[in-house]
Amino acid sequence: MKETILAISGKPGLYRLISRGKANLIVEALDATKRRMPAFASDRVTSLADIAMYTDDEDMPLWKVLKNLSEKENGKQTEINYKKAKNEELREYFAEVLPTYDRERVHDSDIKKLLQWYNILVSAGITDFEETLAPTEGDNVDDRK
Repeated sequence: MKETILAISGKPGLYRLISRGKANLIVEALDATKRRMPAFASDRVTSLADIAMYTDDEDMPLWKVLKNLSEKENGKQTEINYKKAKNEELREYFAEVLPTYDRERVHDSDIKKLLQWYNILVSAGITDFEETLAPTEGDNVDDRK
């Protein structure tokens, strides 16, 4: 089943697209609250399918990075505590997940956000990142008709 998982700027966590209205999207939090709320055109809503990580070669889609992370962690939550880890520890850990990441353009905050999102997705039971997050032709979250 193809799902649209969203990040909303200024709001913590991740959201699942539930429905589209005339001027908004109805989203549901992926956390335990399952809280539903509207996301308006003025909110910066981004589908995880549209996000990529900088590498030394070409950008790698986020779902592939998450898949690598899942393989490293055997489908479980991350072993590293991204909130308390030092920046050097984060970068060493991330180098094991994506050895060719661009060390100048990928910031420590990007790595922390990725690890946070991975843990949220695993907690929500989403572990098949290719099936869930890889874009298909015609996918466009901002196509609000």
